[in-house]
Amino acid sequence: MSPIRRAFVDLSVGQVHYAACGQPQAPAVMLLHQSPRSWAEYREVLPLLGAHRRAIAMDTAGFGDSAAGAAPASIEQWARVACELLDALGIDCADVVGHHTGGVIAVELAVAFPRRVRSLVLSSTPFTDDAFRRARAERPPIDEVEPSDDGQHLAALWLKRQGFYPPGRPELLEAFVLDALKVGRRLEEGHRAVAAYRMEDRIDRVVQPVLIIRATDDPFAAPHAAELLQHLPQARVVDIEGGMVPLPDQMPEAFARAVLAFLEPSAS
Repeated sequence: MSPIRRAFVDLSVGQVHYAACGQPQAPAVMLLHQSPRSWAEYREVLPLLGAHRRAIAMDTAGFGDSAAGAAPASIEQWARVACELLDALGIDCADVVGHHTGGVIAVELAVAFPRRVRSLVLSSTPFTDDAFRRARAERPPIDEVEPSDDGQHLAALWLKRQGFYPPGRPELLEAFVLDALKVGRRLEEGHRAVAAYRMEDRIDRVVQPVLIIRATDDPFAAPHAAELLQHLPQARVVDIEGGMVPLPDQMPEAFARAVLAFLEPSAS
């Protein structure tokens, strides 16, 4: 199995971090993570895809070890930086896989830079429109917690996510908390960017082949698959039974199988 190699490149926002696996000459697949995670969401997926592809998982600008840059955080800005990374790595065209926020970025990347995106895999991706924005505005913050001197905010952060993670897998919540701590006071930035994105004005311009991965036990995202299908008639849906919010690192083998079956059926 190919080793994971990590590196930084200098882009418009500053240094951007990524992890890669596979042969440089193989067709590229770019992996985009949810908020407020990092490339580590795909730690177990990378070698599985890297056996067939040049698999690259980047830290979105402002997350993980990537610089945020001076521009306001937005889906459009994050898609531009993702395209800059493709430029820096000499990749003309890539398949793009996005989970949660990463899926929203993937949609914008496919629309803004259509020649650079060969196909899309949208995993647990929300459909954002006026109804989504109104509902989001009425809900409390998803991850935000008030810092405390005794560290109780760390337990509060854990508890906010615990119900959406599989029981008996504390290492998944630990990985989430580690990434959340890196983001610091910008914990809600990714969620706000998703809510502000006018996907309804963009998604009908997606012309690439699309796979929608639906994690059946993800209450936030699973219902959005039907809405996405209304705007992406070329898409097909694959259900991963028992999948929850941390799908890529909860069920990496099932996730990688679904992606490979779509990208190159003979490899799966």
